[in-house]
Amino acid sequence: MPTDTTAAAASTGQQAAGTSGRKKGRKGRLLVLVLVLALIGGVAYGAYWSVSTVRASFPQTKGSITLEGLSGPVDVRRDGYGIPQIYASSDEDLFMAQGYVQAQDRFYEMDVRRHMTSGRLSEMFGAGQVDNDAFLRTLGWDRVAKQEYEEKLSPATKKYLQAYAKGVNAYLEGKQGKDISLEYAALSFENDYKPGAWTPVDSVAWLKAMAWDLRGNMQDEIDRALLTSRLGPKQIADLYPSYPYSRNKPIVQEGGYDEGSGTFEAEGGSGDGEGEGDGTGSGEGAGSELGGGTEGGTGAGAEGDAAGFESQLTGLQRVLEDLPTAVGVNGDGIGSNSWVVSGDHTVSGKPLLANDPHLSASLPSVWYQMGLHCRSVSDNCRYDVTGYTFAGMPGVIIGHNQDIAWGLTNSGVDVTDLYLEKITGDGYQYGDKVVPFETREETIKVAGGASRKIVVRETNNGPLLSDRSDELVKTGKKATVDRSAPDRGDGYAVALRWTALDPGRTMDAVFAINRAKDWDDFREASELFEVPSQNLVYADTEGHIGYTLPGRIPTRAEKHDGSVPAPGWDPDYEWTGWVDQDELPYEFDPERGYIVTANQAVVDEDYPYTLTTDWGYGARSQRINDLIQSKIKDGGKISTDDMRQMQLDNSSAVAKLLVPELLKIDVDDEHVREAQKLLEGWDYTQDADSAAAAYFNSVWRNILKLSFGHKLPKEVRVKGQCLWVEPANTTGPADEAGKVRECGQRSASQAQPDGGDRWFEVVRRLMADEDSEWWTTPKRGTRPAAENRDQLFKRALIDARWELTAKLGKDIDTWSWGRLHRLFLDNQTLGTDGPGFVKYVLNRGPWKLGGGEATVNATGWNAAGGYGVVWVPSMRMVVNLGDLDKSRWINLTGASGHAYNAHYVDQTDKWAEGELLEWAYSEKAVEDSTTDHLVLKP
Repeated sequence: MPTDTTAAAASTGQQAAGTSGRKKGRKGRLLVLVLVLALIGGVAYGAYWSVSTVRASFPQTKGSITLEGLSGPVDVRRDGYGIPQIYASSDEDLFMAQGYVQAQDRFYEMDVRRHMTSGRLSEMFGAGQVDNDAFLRTLGWDRVAKQEYEEKLSPATKKYLQAYAKGVNAYLEGKQGKDISLEYAALSFENDYKPGAWTPVDSVAWLKAMAWDLRGNMQDEIDRALLTSRLGPKQIADLYPSYPYSRNKPIVQEGGYDEGSGTFEAEGGSGDGEGEGDGTGSGEGAGSELGGGTEGGTGAGAEGDAAGFESQLTGLQRVLEDLPTAVGVNGDGIGSNSWVVSGDHTVSGKPLLANDPHLSASLPSVWYQMGLHCRSVSDNCRYDVTGYTFAGMPGVIIGHNQDIAWGLTNSGVDVTDLYLEKITGDGYQYGDKVVPFETREETIKVAGGASRKIVVRETNNGPLLSDRSDELVKTGKKATVDRSAPDRGDGYAVALRWTALDPGRTMDAVFAINRAKDWDDFREASELFEVPSQNLVYADTEGHIGYTLPGRIPTRAEKHDGSVPAPGWDPDYEWTGWVDQDELPYEFDPERGYIVTANQAVVDEDYPYTLTTDWGYGARSQRINDLIQSKIKDGGKISTDDMRQMQLDNSSAVAKLLVPELLKIDVDDEHVREAQKLLEGWDYTQDADSAAAAYFNSVWRNILKLSFGHKLPKEVRVKGQCLWVEPANTTGPADEAGKVRECGQRSASQAQPDGGDRWFEVVRRLMADEDSEWWTTPKRGTRPAAENRDQLFKRALIDARWELTAKLGKDIDTWSWGRLHRLFLDNQTLGTDGPGFVKYVLNRGPWKLGGGEATVNATGWNAAGGYGVVWVPSMRMVVNLGDLDKSRWINLTGASGHAYNAHYVDQTDKWAEGELLEWAYSEKAVEDSTTDHLVLKP
């Protein structure tokens, strides 16, 4: 007989029998026992933590709970993985229940996120987070979110956000921290922090964090400017080659921009117009007065001492590196896959849509799976949608409803620009005038300490990021730039212009897409998806497929292509407006019958706007194109499982390029030759158990280190890596005379060369030039010098053999790629900075993974820093529009954010093996899969 409790009663930890959602049995009891014994051994904490502490926050998933504010009963059905499907009779009840259920599973994660986005982490974790808070306050995400909520969002969206917040707060009512999540029990020993009420603005602000993670080419912009300290324009151009259109297809292959109408036409267009840019991603744009490495720019490195400006950017990079991992990984290669195949090429005769966004690994996963169902879709209750949500935000971000499915990948369009500003007194120079700063004072409250105050200064180009570092402020006062810049005045500072700092309507877009019924609805809804700009793929149950590029995308004056920092004092470098929505690329039912997006170029060179100078280079996207074409040739059909298998493709494009040449190298050392033989007959597949993949990736890493890494400036090399360095344009090896010892300054996860597909393209273009200056490296100990490509390859074969001997042992029969390429899942707060035994409680891993950089199965690693996994397919899904109940999905972790709950990481093993779970959608399928049923009563 179901029990009836109030929300307040449930919050005290009093739960009905069998309502915890735990899997029963001996294994679950042993896990809790092990945990308690570990905690008892801990300092102070063990005396307090107990079995009841561990279990107190587990959600009630059976019986009933009374929630004040509901207009009718709501059913919450969970399957064997704890994934909830919510059924309600009104929109407000649906989203109120979503808030309640997400808070049950993930409130601690939600609480940390809102403190991060508002620059208030110090309130939870103390003085160690003040610098991060100061930077995030300077960006002002929560201020912009408040503007969006008050000024931009529709009344319906505000109503949904309010209902969601009401549900979260109903869950919090009467609860102590330890009743909400285990982490609060740990925090209670450090400070008296207590979670406050949830607000609608808390939900909106998380979109800013995701936009930051997907912000485009700001890192490349910084790097190109930093490279000028050691490299010339030609060398920097070598490292940022143009997009290989002849080999890797763009997303949009049919249609084009029509000059006559000034619109993008999916079925035509002249495609021969001249416009404001070439959209090529060449990295060879006009440059700016500040330089930064493009061949067209004179640059600070070409005239005058640019050391001050480079120090500004180095300091900014250090600030970025210190941000929480949840804010995003900077670096080349990170991206996502999505593709859609029409029914002409599928077994079912209806479209299939696949998506796997690539993000930093997090525990719990950034995604939360759920279904939101109106019992009867009507004007009063308009949603019947399922998919991946963000805990802390109503609606579904990626998924499907009863009519359409959609997926997202990062478009990579350039929506950020850094500006060097000349400071004079309380203002900055703009044209021939000094304009006063817009300023605001922010107070940062600190747990266990005194509050800190900061002043945020803004120019017409945005907030001064450089104010957040005393070192940067001092550097700015001494900085010099090229002769065209104005007098130093009181120094220089760095400002950020970013589309996400203008209030927008992306939250409206989420709900509009969730209820879209066809392509026209979807396109109209997508226009609201302003920030971050994303590639959206589409399919519907009527058999149509499509792609659209929405977003607020800036236009720039002719001399500014966004590839390098720009002079803020010159009005000619301002943004000039936005690309009109009718001019943005799209495709609908292309003749080829499929669309692939994987961060490659969106359009060809004839598009009149420069969308970015830094596309992904298309290694993944072209591999997916090739896999689809191989399946459909001669009338072949693609199944749901075929789509899954494509997601798991481990084939290495760079191995196909390099291995034939590596096997030609004559190696004398028998141990190195033994390793080289691993590559003979290898199929270039990077499976976790492959010794050949382990050795090749080590060789690749060493090729990059020898040819490029040792020639790059310290600002982009791995922290602590100290070298006697020489300019990259020195031909041949040289002795130590005249060299200087420089130590790297960048974190291992963000250093260069990172080995992403840009570096594939760099090496590919150098292969024919066997005597290029890049193929030189000096002798080191007994390791030989290199004066050409094959000599450097030989050196890399040698270095890789001894590197893996040290890491994996002398016996190559024991080597495997998975032993090097491991994933650790760390709780992003106490799991990284807490006491050792708390890390043991919260963190999980390792998992030995296959895949790698720029493969479809994109388990990213940074070749400059090591082999460990730094970003992953954060989820995988395949939607079957012929029978939605035959769709499949998986998450990186599990539904629960509670350590030792059965659903904390119960999907991770299957994710690592490439499996997908059944994805119930219809009411019958959901009922058949239900293991726990909770009724929320008014």
